[in-house]
Amino acid sequence: MALVPSYIKQLESYKAGKSIDQARRELGLSSFIKMASNENPIGPSPKALDAMRSVIDNMHYYPETSGFHLRNALAKKYNVKIENVILGAGSEGVISTIMRTFLLTDDEIISAKNSFIGFRILANASGRRTHWVPMKVHRYDLDAIKNKITDYTKIIYIANPDNPMGTYITREEFDDFYSHVPERCLIILDEAYYEFAKEKPDYPDSMTYRYDNVITLRTFSKAYGLAGARIGYGLAHEDLIRNLIKVKVPFEPSLTAQAAGLGALSDQTHLDKTLEITTNGLHYLKNQLHELGIQTIPSSANFITTLWSSNNHAKHITDSLFNKGIIVRELNAFGWPNAIRISIATMKQNKQFIQQLKNILIGQ
Repeated sequence: MALVPSYIKQLESYKAGKSIDQARRELGLSSFIKMASNENPIGPSPKALDAMRSVIDNMHYYPETSGFHLRNALAKKYNVKIENVILGAGSEGVISTIMRTFLLTDDEIISAKNSFIGFRILANASGRRTHWVPMKVHRYDLDAIKNKITDYTKIIYIANPDNPMGTYITREEFDDFYSHVPERCLIILDEAYYEFAKEKPDYPDSMTYRYDNVITLRTFSKAYGLAGARIGYGLAHEDLIRNLIKVKVPFEPSLTAQAAGLGALSDQTHLDKTLEITTNGLHYLKNQLHELGIQTIPSSANFITTLWSSNNHAKHITDSLFNKGIIVRELNAFGWPNAIRISIATMKQNKQFIQQLKNILIGQ
């Protein structure tokens, strides 16, 4: 069809992990354990749910287009001005706005190959030349990315921690890398899993930098348990934010999403509980998987990625778990054909997963 640009025709649609509803339709089982999409196993804060219910009767009104109350709450949380905050429908919503705002015809993009698939789709959909730099030992190779910078480079994207590997770049590594990046280049630091990594002593919390050409992305989807609400946000220099707001889709996020974000921010107890469950669950799964002789990637997120002998082996394990009512994420779509990502669930669910995995490995 002549109307469709060639680079769009060549795109592959995003392939999400199977939802519980989809799994029920396929197998007819009444219950599933979902450990595929890095969601919060205990769900949203009750305060977030109450906040959503409180605005239901106003659903015939548009939300305030500026997102004032949520932006103001985030500004106070991070000790910045409201002019330093932008909202979006998930981090991808903010990334899409960044692409539309800053990319000129000849501009180029650099990121790691086989990192966050959502960014890959948006970069390829932009029609701009993108340099996909191979990872090194399942981590961003910042030296190789640095060497790809040219006069045409406009955007450099780094997921820290990475999804789907869970690895992170250190403060020392980022400091050295940043010293080689021209000021005309915009660095996107996607910190969707920041809450799980922030206690690492060498983790480079980007909010401590305040560089004019760095935009930090964070989300309510992971630690705050609001993946279904679609709320992400960006933190950057006010000049960047002012221009992003000009291009941003109006009335995004939705009325209920903004209310949920405010409620979630007010419930530190729920966030602390989530982080405790994740820490304990990650420790348990790592030890159990190692006892089974399964190779894992060191993770600083709410998931653990396992490596198998082949694509067929990984697919067999994924399909077998699915048939037993457990959904995990085979990573072939990310470019890791022999890998499976396992999201941390409740301890009861983690133990059920390990037991079913043992059964599969011994042929039951």
